[in-house]
Amino acid sequence: MEHINSSGYVYNTHIQTEDAMRLLSKAGFDVKKLSIISKGYHGEEHPFGFYSVGDKMKAWGGIGAFWGGLWGLLIAPAIFFLPGLGLMAMAGPVVTALIGALEGAVVIGGLSALGAALTRVGVSAEQAVQYETALKADKYVLVIHGNIEEVGRANAILDGFANWQTV
Repeated sequence: MEHINSSGYVYNTHIQTEDAMRLLSKAGFDVKKLSIISKGYHGEEHPFGFYSVGDKMKAWGGIGAFWGGLWGLLIAPAIFFLPGLGLMAMAGPVVTALIGALEGAVVIGGLSALGAALTRVGVSAEQAVQYETALKADKYVLVIHGNIEEVGRANAILDGFANWQTV
């Protein structure tokens, strides 16, 4: 079995997150190996929500265009209410890991279900806690999955992209 590797980035806005994804896509990185996690809302005065049409997710509201565009690109779009984090929108390989953690009631070293899911996809427990802290502060988390070469290549692509912060 191939070793799972992951690398994560935290962005302040959905625009920065989308720009990073676009940069990876233009460089030929397989966007199906990306996970995005964010709050399902951002304190807007306008309605915001998600719904399913066939096998596609749709979103509306201030960041509806962002999530609506991502649903078609990324695998396994989902919305969960997670204790301590609230309503979370996410897509990518982390969704399958979260479902497994929720169904198996997996808790790893005191981590939440999301933290356990992140460790299942190759994120360290320490990074998982840091990502959860960032999510609580309404930031966006982009996680890159793949073998060591793929993750290294994606990191090299994003090294020049100044709109992220490490955690």
